Amino acid sequence: MTYRELAAQLVPYVQDMGFTHIEILPVAEYPFDGSWGYQPISLFAPTSRYGAPDDFRAFVEACHVAGLGLLLDWVPGHFPNDPHGLGRFDGTALYEHADPRQGIHPDWNTLIYNYGRREVANFLLSSALYWLREFHIDGIRVDAVASMLYLDYSRREGEWIPNAFGGRENLDAISFLRRLNELVFGEGSGATSVAEESTAWPMVSRPVYVGGLGFGFKWNMGWMHDTLHYMSTDPIYRKYHHNNLTFGLLYAYHENFILPLSHDEMVHGKGSLINKMTGDRWQRFANLRACLAYMWTQPGKKLLFMGAEFAQEREWNHDIGLDWQLLADPAHEGVRRLVSDLNFLYRNTPALHRLDCDPDGFRWTDVANAAESIISYVRRGRDPHEVAWVVCNFTPVPREDYRIGVPRPGRYRERINTDATEYGGSGVGNAGEVHAEPHPMHGHHQSVRVRLPPLGALIFTAD
Repeated sequence: MTYRELAAQLVPYVQDMGFTHIEILPVAEYPFDGSWGYQPISLFAPTSRYGAPDDFRAFVEACHVAGLGLLLDWVPGHFPNDPHGLGRFDGTALYEHADPRQGIHPDWNTLIYNYGRREVANFLLSSALYWLREFHIDGIRVDAVASMLYLDYSRREGEWIPNAFGGRENLDAISFLRRLNELVFGEGSGATSVAEESTAWPMVSRPVYVGGLGFGFKWNMGWMHDTLHYMSTDPIYRKYHHNNLTFGLLYAYHENFILPLSHDEMVHGKGSLINKMTGDRWQRFANLRACLAYMWTQPGKKLLFMGAEFAQEREWNHDIGLDWQLLADPAHEGVRRLVSDLNFLYRNTPALHRLDCDPDGFRWTDVANAAESIISYVRRGRDPHEVAWVVCNFTPVPREDYRIGVPRPGRYRERINTDATEYGGSGVGNAGEVHAEPHPMHGHHQSVRVRLPPLGALIFTAD
């Protein structure tokens, strides 16, 4: 599709699904289709594959008219060595380092910008501002930040040059990223920045003036890997891996996190999201539905790669479109309906999003039931009356009269049941509501008895 065709077809679909933002892979002009744009050579040019710059502007404008934000993947981490690119632009290492121990990525066989050279840093910073000012995008996501931060990234001993203090930190890249974020947030346009940073580098999403890198958000790669590992484990063994569900809350507020299920996990033999789930076909769909509800109710913003919202079974292929015909299958259509309902519930329930980056917004109810692979927790908003309560059963065994403590008396409305028949489930639930009883449990004065569906998640809100 062209940019304008995307504006006409993708934007209404995303709006109807209840999403708030679209993030696009890099569109700065690139020579190799198989790089998906992550090896750009023209950082000031929207790729002509899909139209002219004004066509891209029309796509951005269509997003804004529909109330959607647009985030752009922006790649200052490496650039290809194509002869018509910037590599050895004047016959010398003008943009990159001359020494291959500093100037070449061993993983991708691409070049590395010399961030310590003022002209190079200004060139890159101008590119970021160009996309913000000329196309009014709402944020940039910087790819492969870890590869920029570490001089020894993916290198063996003797293959890298320490910094002036003998360390492995790339001091020039740190200064560059801090200046980048000062400029992004200094624009005053409301735009944000996101880091794909895969290590435990501290304060990635903390302000520059307190020593952070200054990003608005950081991808939570640890949560992603733990969750996918757990969901790919046979339920009979999940009790031994309960920590995969709970460990992330130990560091959930160290950064402003985005929970990503991204393109990197859907390619190169890793398989689609639905095929990462374990069990027979019914169980795989049930696992996916429960996983998505768990994701939507955990602290952090959400990022879902295209096709996962209807459980595309084929691994993503950049050469062909998505398998939209699968929506004729009730199981796939059920996942799509669930994602849409989760989106609108999330947007309309302050307890699920208002304190995403504040520890006051989350409290475990029962974190220790590893034997039955059940977890329950409360999400809160700023108002004491803003309460959502979540319980997940990650075994294929329904639980009758399962008692759980709740934070307040009264009625709790069952807003989402991932086992509902309209989502493709078996219909085990609570007829839309449960009522608290004065039976102390889990540190609360009140508790409720619920029917837990097999491989299902329930989301309640308090009246």
